[in-house]
This record gives sequence, structure tokens and C-alpha cells, in this order.
Amino acid sequence: METRQLGMTGPQVSAIGLGTMGMSDMYGPADRAESIATIHAALDAGITLIDTGDFYGMGHNEMLISEALSRTDKRDKALISVKFGGLREPSGQWIGYDARPAAVKTFASYSLKRLGVDHIDIYRPSRLDPNVPIEDTVGAVADLVKAGYVRHIGLSEVGAETIRRAAMVHPISDLQIEYSLISRGLEDKILPTLRELGIGVTAYGVLSRGLISGHWNKDRGTGERDFRTNSPRFQGENLDQNLALVEALHKVAEAKGVSVAQIAIAWVAARGNDIVPLIGARRRERLTEALGALEVKLDAADLAAIETAVPKGAAAGERYAARGMATLDSEKG
Repeated sequence: METRQLGMTGPQVSAIGLGTMGMSDMYGPADRAESIATIHAALDAGITLIDTGDFYGMGHNEMLISEALSRTDKRDKALISVKFGGLREPSGQWIGYDARPAAVKTFASYSLKRLGVDHIDIYRPSRLDPNVPIEDTVGAVADLVKAGYVRHIGLSEVGAETIRRAAMVHPISDLQIEYSLISRGLEDKILPTLRELGIGVTAYGVLSRGLISGHWNKDRGTGERDFRTNSPRFQGENLDQNLALVEALHKVAEAKGVSVAQIAIAWVAARGNDIVPLIGARRRERLTEALGALEVKLDAADLAAIETAVPKGAAAGERYAARGMATLDSEKG
């Protein structure tokens, strides 16, 4: 397994990470035994970075990871990245974000207990709390670093100005942000800022929640608790336009002898050695397909063909509904 370093100060991790949100939440029911088997298969393949959030299933995901790690001899190989701060009602509805220093330390205490670990490898606020200066939030995590409960500090979905302010308080290992062929907003201001400051990227949504995986079709239904039910990119004419992009990408992938998912993941990985794609595989077959992307080498002609098939800005619809977009500091410049 190829490895990449997360920024100048972050850890060395596998070239692909495993995102586990779908094993607990957001995309409908998941099979617990298959989820654990998928985590084990990822570790066996050399994946070391496992990404979670304390609000994924309201603790369920962390306990799932703990159970999976307790059943493998590769426990010490896993680096766990945790997002915190998302507030939800028992119904699952989002009700805001809390990144006050006292809340940060409380959230960390619960995560350490649920994960069954004595430290969290990368700890990051899931969104910018509009009521708390980022300096206060990062300062609280820095206290946890000094106490040995956290190894590295990350950020998630914040803009260039916030990144600079955070980095003044403590070294930042990486920014977690959506990045794919149809979500390229970070390229204009955020990515240059990260590279100036020596901060890495962990890219989630590299297959746009399955939309550009090659496995989605117009007739595929979604359940009430599935994020995609209310996602603008999966609705009506937007979906038609976006699937037309996927069809164009399919022709490029077919000529290359790979799957659509593999070429989409390989494109993200090829954007720089400071970028680590997170793969949200819930089943071993999808994980196996994603790992195949590591063998895909894209030359200049391939990249040009991909850009022609899916031009920057070609996606129809925002990546979140209006309420979700309002929480993204990364979309504000």
C-alpha cells in the first residue's frame, strides 16, 4: 500500500482511507456483520486511515469501529480520525453545531470511551461553529494534544481565512472536504492556501455519494433516512444532467479498461500527493473495486479526456440542500 503524509505535521497514512459513515447512518440500513468484515478487509489491504464522526449513528459508528478493531490483530495499524460537534435530535434531525471548548473536551471524552482507545489520532470540528471563534475551538483541541488524548488536529469544510486563523493557534494536519469530479470548489482559494501552509487534504465524497460511481441509475429509489432523498443533485432534471456526465465518463473509463468508480477515485488521487481520498465503502465488493483505483495511472491524455467528459462546474444542483449549504464555511470563500 502506497502511503502519503497528511501535511507537514500530520501522520503517514495509506493512500486511500476508509470512510465509515454509511455503516451507521445517512444511506439507509447497513449490515453490521458486513460492515465489520469490510473494515477488516480494508486493514488487510493496508488501509490505515479510518474516518468517523461521533454523530454518525449518535455513537453507533464509533462503537462499531471499536468492535471491529477488537477482533483483528491489525489494531495497532489503524489511525482513527474523528469529527465532532454535530448536534442531532433523537429523530436524526440536525439542530446545529457546538464547538465551545468545554463541549470539545466532553465530546472527546465520550469518543475515547466508545472507541476503546487512549488517544484519537486526528480530531476535528465537523463544521465551523458560527458562535465560537475557530481559535477557541482549536485551542481546546490543542489542550487535548498536550494532555496526550489527541495526536493531530484537523479541520473540516472551512474556508481559506478560517484555515489561516486555525493554523496560527496550532499546526493543522489536514482539511477534510468534499472533492470529486463534480465538486471542485476547493481548487480556487482553499487548495492553494493549504499548500502554502503545508496542510494536507482528506477528500470525502469522491464518488459524490454514489452518483458518479457508475452504479447509480434514474430508477433507483432511496429511503426516508437516506441523505440522497433530499440531495439536489439526485433530483429531477439535475439527476438527468448528472447521469449524462457519468455516461460520458463511462466511455473514458471503458477505453482505459477500468470502472467508472476507479477512474473517478484515481482522478482525485492524481490531483496531488497531499490528497488522500476517503472511500465510503459499506461492502467488501465496493472496497475491492475502490482499491483497484490505486493501480490506475492517468497520463496527460487520460486527464484531458476526463476533463472533457466532466468539465469543471458541469454538475447540476448544489451538493447539499440550502440548510446544509448554509453550514459550509468552505462555500463562503
